[in-house]
Amino acid sequence: MDNLTKKLYILTDADQIYQELIEKLALPNLIITNQRNEADILLAAPPRLATQLDDFTNMTWVQSTYAGVDALINHRLRQDYLLTNVKGIFGQQIAEYVLGFTIEHYRHFKQYQQQQTDKQWQPAQYQCLNSKTLAIVGTGQIGTHLAQVAKAFAMRTIGINTSGIPKAGAPFDETYHVDELASAIAQSDIVVNTLPDTARTRGLFNQAAFATAKNILLFNVGRGSSIDQTALLDALNHDKIEHAFLDVFEQEPLSAEHPYWSHPKITITPHIAALSFPEQVVDIFTQHYINWEQGYTLHDCIDFSKGY
Repeated sequence: MDNLTKKLYILTDADQIYQELIEKLALPNLIITNQRNEADILLAAPPRLATQLDDFTNMTWVQSTYAGVDALINHRLRQDYLLTNVKGIFGQQIAEYVLGFTIEHYRHFKQYQQQQTDKQWQPAQYQCLNSKTLAIVGTGQIGTHLAQVAKAFAMRTIGINTSGIPKAGAPFDETYHVDELASAIAQSDIVVNTLPDTARTRGLFNQAAFATAKNILLFNVGRGSSIDQTALLDALNHDKIEHAFLDVFEQEPLSAEHPYWSHPKITITPHIAALSFPEQVVDIFTQHYINWEQGYTLHDCIDFSKGY
């Protein structure tokens, strides 16, 4: 075997599917190995890899099958490799999740479903999206796509990021610095968190942030650590938040004793707002691999010091 050959190890929740997809592509100078100490490249789910990193003594690059790589961002774990994650495929799914639940809420679809069961004919006054302001915390690919879709419903959009500077051509009517989160929330009807887990984002949605809220809908599709749980429950109980739609949590699965389960103003989903479909992950891996195999620099590598 020549020195050009690269060996790939697959460590995911769907190894066979990934192997079949990659074998069909017949990528140049790439073979799949089941020997951990031989692997140059890993295609891996971060939570699974985090406990087994030291088995892969020869690896130089890890392609995550997730967008979130939190499990690998730990100073106690080795960081002597390149790490790329999945980007550019989640905007559509997140937009469907957020706007789907939003429309259901404002148009009372769940209420009508119950009325049908009870054989009741009782129209309710509803609200339209073109009267709403949507604040998106995180103006990357996911946040930008969500804002674009919201614009199709004639919604006003606010972007919140770490610079406070609007990106050229971005579909936000206004852009705020993350330190101005409370000011942005004060103007909003719907607030969506799309941020990754970093030291700066932990506990960002706290009592001070919720103090200005006026019966908002809150969505967390970023990371559970962004929300101060006590502050959230207090805001819900004092009508600062009309309803919270939570897809991510500090500990997953959510424990059976957690107060979120029984709160009437919380909707829980099991981290499904945006899934990594193997076909899409393999497309991203392929683009990276072709460049890497030809000696080009890998783009979109994770900065371990930043966490994204």
